Amino acid sequence: MILIKSLKKRLGIFIILAFSIQACSVKYSFTGTNIDYDITKTFSVENFFNDSGGGPANMGQLFTESLKDFYQRNTQLELVRSNGDLQLSGAIVRYNTAPQASVTSTDPNVPDRAGQERLTIVVEVEFINLQNEEDNLKRSFSFFSDYNPRTTSLLQVESTLIEEIFENIIQDIFTATVANW
Repeated sequence: MILIKSLKKRLGIFIILAFSIQACSVKYSFTGTNIDYDITKTFSVENFFNDSGGGPANMGQLFTESLKDFYQRNTQLELVRSNGDLQLSGAIVRYNTAPQASVTSTDPNVPDRAGQERLTIVVEVEFINLQNEEDNLKRSFSFFSDYNPRTTSLLQVESTLIEEIFENIIQDIFTATVANW
């Protein structure tokens, strides 16, 4: 009899706690977004153009499609052609390589040369949130990747480097626009 009373008492406490916890809910997502899907339902991405004067001809299109894919994979938003609740636009504004480490030759007749080259890409982004104008931003995002010019040429590794750099830039854009970190 005492056991039954004890179980009823524990069951009652459990039910009260369950209702209390349900009333105080916290929204979270595994992607880290803070999107209220009840009011924000769509996003649009204008074509990003390559205004840097360098890189492959399809680089702007590659960036645009990668950005769309990332938002589709990591949010519940619907991609629309234009005028989305969230709008992304911009351009690739810098694409350059620069030496990072020199290799000194022991032969006085052979000049020093680069031991590492760095490819840097900068993308300028404008983000508009029609539901919350305080979230709007316009800023540049950049990333780089190094390669060894003594063992490979830029043409041999360019597509791999661009893909790696774009992944990092897109993650940074996502974090700045819909994760608000």
